[in-house]
Amino acid sequence: MERREALAPCDGFLHQAGVQTFAFHPFEAPENAQAIRHDLRAFLAENQPNDEPVRRANCWTTFDPGFSRALGQAGYIGMLWPKEYGGHERDPLERYIVLEELLAAGAPVGAHWIADRQTGPLLLRYGTEEQRRKYLPGMARGELYACIGLSEPGSGSDLASVRTSARRTEEGWLINGQKVWTTGAHISHVMLALIRSEEGSERQQGLSQFLIDLDTPGVTVRPIEDMFGGADFNEVFFEDVLIPHGALVGTEGEGWKQATAELALERSGPERYLSSHALLVELIDACGDDADPAIIATIGRLVSDMWTLRQMSMSVAAKLAAGHDPTVEASIVKDLGNTYEQELPQMVQAVVDLQLTDDSTLARMLTMLLQVSPSFSLRGGTREILRGIVARGLGLR
Repeated sequence: MERREALAPCDGFLHQAGVQTFAFHPFEAPENAQAIRHDLRAFLAENQPNDEPVRRANCWTTFDPGFSRALGQAGYIGMLWPKEYGGHERDPLERYIVLEELLAAGAPVGAHWIADRQTGPLLLRYGTEEQRRKYLPGMARGELYACIGLSEPGSGSDLASVRTSARRTEEGWLINGQKVWTTGAHISHVMLALIRSEEGSERQQGLSQFLIDLDTPGVTVRPIEDMFGGADFNEVFFEDVLIPHGALVGTEGEGWKQATAELALERSGPERYLSSHALLVELIDACGDDADPAIIATIGRLVSDMWTLRQMSMSVAAKLAAGHDPTVEASIVKDLGNTYEQELPQMVQAVVDLQLTDDSTLARMLTMLLQVSPSFSLRGGTREILRGIVARGLGLR
């Protein structure tokens, strides 16, 4: 039975209840998919650093500027962008295959990740010609890194309550305030920040997006150390930071709409179910041919869950490639993907007989992911925010 036929009775019931439903969008792999995988695997065999195995887990927050430059030189960054800005004008589904291969291999892609995934596409959509020419070529080369300034102290995922201010002066925009939980700010060159540009405005009104070069006087970046000793997150302070008038991205006062459109790009990619993948691979390699039945059952469940999430994520990628808005579907992928990524180390811990003080690669990966995986459901929006988006999209609120 076709999938849509199987879902038809359920859809009919939901429509009678006044609930919006969404069609499955098939992912049709490009004809050169296998060639892309073959070429990228050959590139990784030659260029992927042979460093600490634990760095393969959660690798899209592992920073390696040298690897990012090599990836850019090989044409794997800015794949969809126009060639005039350093891009390669490739098919969106080709890019998805590249991302999946990089993450499955545990490649250290964190340095360029946000620039490639969010900042570059947003500049192509809303940026000025000057902004595109200033930032995009360096991003495509894997040499210019970006971070996203959204959350603030006291606001969390309630982005509409941000208080960092931008005041227009004759010389430019004067920025004051603070951002927190900013991934990669310590190695980034520029921040795309959501800032209140209209005094006295409330909630979504009066918000604008600005490009802030992080070497501008008055900018201070302070790393936030996690339980495992890493410092992917940062707090960023702005004290009378003067940026040019041309740093405004898009239309003044429409930053909320721009930022929420940008988040759809963040929430649906393969990184939403592959952050803990290296641990699953290590478990399979370590258990051998005579694995305990409980371990085999756990591997079976994890692999089947991952397969389902992969189909969902690829469906969102196909919808994006077709020019449709997958905001609700992307939120579902992130919510379910984060749950999977957080449950994976817990399930492995439940069936593997080892001490977390062991020096094996499996034990060290498990120790790291047990400590850092609680943060997976914070980045890109908490579960409460995501489920609110889904409920609103389904007409339930």
